[in-house]
Amino acid sequence: MQSEDTSLISFCGLYCGLCAQNSRIPKLALELQKTLHEEGFDDFYQYTPEIREKFPSFWKFLRELASFECRCRDGKGGPPDCRIRDCAKKRNIIVCPQCKEYPCRDFNKLAERYPTLLQDGNRLQKVGIQKWVEEQEERRKRGFTYADIRYQA
Repeated sequence: MQSEDTSLISFCGLYCGLCAQNSRIPKLALELQKTLHEEGFDDFYQYTPEIREKFPSFWKFLRELASFECRCRDGKGGPPDCRIRDCAKKRNIIVCPQCKEYPCRDFNKLAERYPTLLQDGNRLQKVGIQKWVEEQEERRKRGFTYADIRYQA
């Protein structure tokens, strides 16, 4: 494996930092939790029959969302039966664009849902992993997530 930090790069070439599950959702959950706390809901719910039973579970779920991290590289995200992950591991490559068979059928199927995936992979090949990660971090700083452009299955 190379010395670059690849922890936020999925095997297919999606950048985990651009996934709403890793960037947008935790921030929004934390913001909602803070707002509810400031409004007294972490205690006031007891006096509201409509939410009395459900609020503790909701509050726990909100805390979990605020600290949620999803990464397919370490097995904490993505489908458990991901053929792309299995293939990349078998071929001992960090990311699909490093494969001599890139883009393959499985990759192209995923790229139908993520319109920038193929172009991002081509860019990674051109500039290398380190520069590519820097570029993805710039996208993240601007608030971009794949959810903004992803096509539904």
